[in-house]
Formats: sequence, C-alpha cells, structure tokens
Amino acid sequence: MTRGVGGSNAEAELAKLTDRLSHCHPIPVERLSERLDALRARMKSAGLDAVWLNAGTNLTYYTGLRWRASERLVGALVTADGGLTYLGPAFETGTLEGFMQLHAPLATWEEHEDPHALLASLDGASGVLGIDPATPLATANAIARAGSGSTGDATDIILSARKTKDADEIALMQATKTATLEIHAAAARILRPGISTGEVTEFIHAAHKAIGAPGGSTFCIVLFGPDTAFPHGVAQPKTLDEGDMVLIDTGCAIHGYQSDITRSYVFGTPTDKQREIWEAEKACQLAAFQAAQIGAACSAVDAAARAEAERRGLGPGYALPGIPHRTGHGIGLDIHEAPYLVGGDDTTLEAGMCFSNEPMICVPGEFGIRLEDHFYMTETGPRWFTEPSHTIDDPFG
Repeated sequence: MTRGVGGSNAEAELAKLTDRLSHCHPIPVERLSERLDALRARMKSAGLDAVWLNAGTNLTYYTGLRWRASERLVGALVTADGGLTYLGPAFETGTLEGFMQLHAPLATWEEHEDPHALLASLDGASGVLGIDPATPLATANAIARAGSGSTGDATDIILSARKTKDADEIALMQATKTATLEIHAAAARILRPGISTGEVTEFIHAAHKAIGAPGGSTFCIVLFGPDTAFPHGVAQPKTLDEGDMVLIDTGCAIHGYQSDITRSYVFGTPTDKQREIWEAEKACQLAAFQAAQIGAACSAVDAAARAEAERRGLGPGYALPGIPHRTGHGIGLDIHEAPYLVGGDDTTLEAGMCFSNEPMICVPGEFGIRLEDHFYMTETGPRWFTEPSHTIDDPFG
C-alpha cells in the first residue's frame, strides 16, 4: 500500500487540523497607493487621462476592494492627475465602504438610473479612457456610448505590474500553498475502497476552512482510475477501487491570493506502468524547473518539459500518451494569470514571477498523472513554494 494513503477517516483528520492562515495580513494600504502611482505614470506615458477598473482582481490589486463582477456596474475610475472615485449601486453603499481598503469618494446610482452615464459624468472621464481588460464587452460598449471622449484598451497598462509579485504577495501565497499541501496529505489518509469523489471534495472544503481559509476550497478536482486521464474531470466520476490512480487538484485563498496544488498517487500497489509514467512526470516537472532561469523565455520552460517527455517515448508535442496542455500558468490574485509557461509565450522570466509547474502526462483509457507545485523566480533562479512529491511509494514523504 502506498505510504500515507488510507487508514484514517474524515472526522479524525479534521480534528488534527489547526489554523495556518490567521497570521496573514492584507496588502498594506501604502503599497496600494504605490501601485496606483505607478499605474498613473504608465497612463501618462500612454496618453490616457483615466482608467476604468472593473469589479474583479484588477480592482483588488490596485485598491484592495474585493468585489465580484455582476450585471450591476461596480468599479473605480483612476485619473492620471491623481483622482480615485469608486462607483456602485446606492443600496450597496454601506457594504462597499466596509470593503474599502484605500478610501476614496463613492459615486452611486439608483436601480433605475444608467450607471454608465454616471461614470461618464465623473471628473476625468471625458478624455481618453482606458478600459480594464476584465470588463465584459457589453459593459465596455455601454461605457463607450455614454462617454463624450474616447475609449481604448488598457490591458498592458493595467496588467504589466501584476506579472511580478512583491514580498508581501509571495508571503501570502506561501501560506496558502503550505496549508493546501497539508490538506492533500490529510485527504490521502481518508481514502478507502468505494469512497466517492464528492465525499473527498466535501472533506477538502471543510479542511480548508479548518486551516483558516474563509471560503474553504477555491476549487477542487478529485478523480480516480481512468478518469484521471481527463485533466479537468468527467461528467460521472467513479468511486475508488484498489489499484486506482488518484488525482486531487485543489486550492484556497487568503486576502485574495491563491494556492493550487495537485497530487497523483496510487491507492494500493503501483503497477510497473503506473510507476514508469509517474517517474516520467516527475522528471518532466524537474526539467521545467531547471529551465526556469532569469532571462529565459516562458516558452523555453514548456519546451524543456516536452523534450524530457519525448526522450521517454511520450508525445511528441501534445500527442498522447504525453503532455496534453501547457506546463504552467502564472498565479496571484487569479488562479490562472499571465504570463504562461507555454509555447508561443516568449515573455522573459524576471524575479518575482510566480508559476505552476504541472506538465501532466495522460495515458488515454488508463490513467493520468499531474504533479503540480509552484515556484517563484528569484534573482538567482527558481525557488519552490512547496516541496515536490517524493516518490510514488511515499508521495508525501
């Protein structure tokens, strides 16, 4: 039996978990102000008079206000001359003010009023307005129709700062990733023949809450046996049988910053084929890590993983058995964010960039193996957030 897999139950494992995230603090207000000042400098260089930050992670990054986008217009107008005005429904005034980290005036609209017209009336909105790339097309069109000036794409202006993380951001992700890895080990111990993916998912959600993640799991994928060959799951997942490959991919967030870790191992004794592919997966992950050096292109990291897979008779390219998707993605306030470790993304690696490393190998009709850990770039090269899985016989060490 694979070491650390089975032999316990959900009640016992939940009782062992303690808070791991209460020491975490949100990004300081002073840093938010610095981010806005840098944004305004880029706006001036690009000839933008103002930028619209739509509800979502760009709004959070620059102002600290966490608000989910919906059909009701919520966001902030940032002007190049130093202005900041939030906009939202009048009935949400108290709630919006309560969520503000960086305080500024709030312009409100009643339910029967046009919020886009309100935005157009704000100081600074009548010139050249850059639109947040996360703004829905219908909203962007409505903003353009309501305004007297012109609108443009502010993607690079807004996102360029987010590709590298500072020490506070890295510390928050270190905390969430460390906590999620502990939950992976606990989830492995509750496995038993016949357990459903739903039961494991429920446990992981409760476990994330137990370690201090307010929302529990941000997401959770649990797969057994042949289902593991489908990277993001199947419509009707099977229950666990002896000898099945297990794939669990999950994460949580604290103050908006994400974890995202995958572990694959066997419930029982690995077959020679399972062992061979698991070792190939680990080798591909290591090859990607070693290729991630300052000044290298993101695409080179993906190429290194694929070269190792091909050396072992897998692929080539995206052909199966082999690696069906990119090697990794950026991470921060979004689980998936630019830049990406994939062919065609020639972004140069810089200190502060953070990535998943998950060159998953799929063997159709049999199983798939994804070992996903994350690393961040330092001036001297990559550094793991979490220690990669040890061996197929002892995945958690």
